Amino acid sequence: MNTQTISTTRSLPSGLRALWVMALMVGLLIAQAMAASARPDSFADLADKISPAVVNITTSTVVERGTGPSPIVPEGSPFEDFFEQFRDRLGEGDRPQRSSALGSGFVISEDGFVVTNNHVIESADEIIIEFFSGETLAAEVIGTDPKTDIALLKVKADKPLPFVSFGDSDTARVGDWVLAMGNPLGQGFSLSAGIVSARNRALSGTYDDFIQTDAAINRGNSGGPLFNLDGQVVGVNTAILSPTGGSIGIGFSMASNVVKRVVDQLQEFGETRRGWLGVRIQDVTADVAEAMGLEKAAGALVTDVPEGPAADAGMLAGDVITSFDGQDVSDTRSLVRTVGNTEVGKTVRVVVFREGKTTTLKITLGRREEAEGAIPVAQPGEEATPEAPVEKTILGLTLTPLSDELRAQLELDNSATGLVVVNIDELSEAYEKGLRAGDVITEAGQQKVASISDLDDRIAEAKEAGRKSLLMLVRSGGDPRFVALSIEDNK
Repeated sequence: MNTQTISTTRSLPSGLRALWVMALMVGLLIAQAMAASARPDSFADLADKISPAVVNITTSTVVERGTGPSPIVPEGSPFEDFFEQFRDRLGEGDRPQRSSALGSGFVISEDGFVVTNNHVIESADEIIIEFFSGETLAAEVIGTDPKTDIALLKVKADKPLPFVSFGDSDTARVGDWVLAMGNPLGQGFSLSAGIVSARNRALSGTYDDFIQTDAAINRGNSGGPLFNLDGQVVGVNTAILSPTGGSIGIGFSMASNVVKRVVDQLQEFGETRRGWLGVRIQDVTADVAEAMGLEKAAGALVTDVPEGPAADAGMLAGDVITSFDGQDVSDTRSLVRTVGNTEVGKTVRVVVFREGKTTTLKITLGRREEAEGAIPVAQPGEEATPEAPVEKTILGLTLTPLSDELRAQLELDNSATGLVVVNIDELSEAYEKGLRAGDVITEAGQQKVASISDLDDRIAEAKEAGRKSLLMLVRSGGDPRFVALSIEDNK
């Protein structure tokens, strides 16, 4: 192609050849300009714009002696007296000490609201905010949300404060430039640049939605902002993944769309108010989908329906939630986040897959914060005369029906029914999927089982329906979950 282009241009008249060369140069200049716009030569102007709204946070906490780490000395050892005498000579004894910690934050309003991480200010009895100008102000805690590790503070200033606004984190794309600003390792105001490395990361929280970035984040950056190139906050720097404790290019910022909802509620109520459906759920795996006759492995499988909004609306264990308030449910994580972001008291339509067809329920949401810890614990059954055990090995599981003695041992309600796993083949599929001795199978094929014959009947029915696996509801330590086990080799 290059050879053809050269021969063609040489055949042009000199005037046209000059125009062609000029057009080529203009094209190259445009390409260079586009490349330059994609990667700025400097972030200095943006840094000047956003720096005044970023703050350093110093917290102070009184720590009682003996609550922190201390040398490990064998009891009765002569070194035990030595360390006690050494500590006494230092004048410490059991005197409380004041401990301080550092973090970052950012101002979101001219009247002094400041966002940071909850772990930065947790248990602090004094919080000092240092601005880029060097001015310091004391801050009070307006509200915190440990689930997203967000805290909202307030300072009183005699003039309007510089502030930054939240951006739409959903528009952040992998590869976009981002800037992290804060107080790394207590070194004061510092800026680092990088890109969005990944989206929708989950660490350990129920409502996690982290942006992963390679912009350097270190200890002390916690609570600081992650900016896009428009100077908007798209994340709150929260955690790093590192074997050394220092930045290795894997940092996590809580997405601004999550943070903004939390901050709005903390401003209005001083606490969070999340919607509550009142179900225990698990993801729908491929084998579970096959066992239930679902077309695809999607949705949230209901494992238990304690007293609450869902139970009042008629939801049952074994239902698969496929749609919530008009939004498709892909998995348990998406459902939890969607429900949590829905207004308390709102009545929503929930579509469930039940016994081969869909059913729509109308559910009025409760408040999660009020419901947590409010579900009563089952009481142990009364002691009774032990019954002769009836055991049978099925699908690698040695099973026996629940007796009053077993209910007492397993701390189950005296009305509980099911089959107890008394032994398990460690080479079986059931063992690979986490079943253990002491687990209780309460349902099979989405029907209750109280005897060995009940389970045999469920297996026969599944085979007759052409199923390759059977769905079982298993309770381990009181926590329910569904497990699909292959029945093709069962005799």
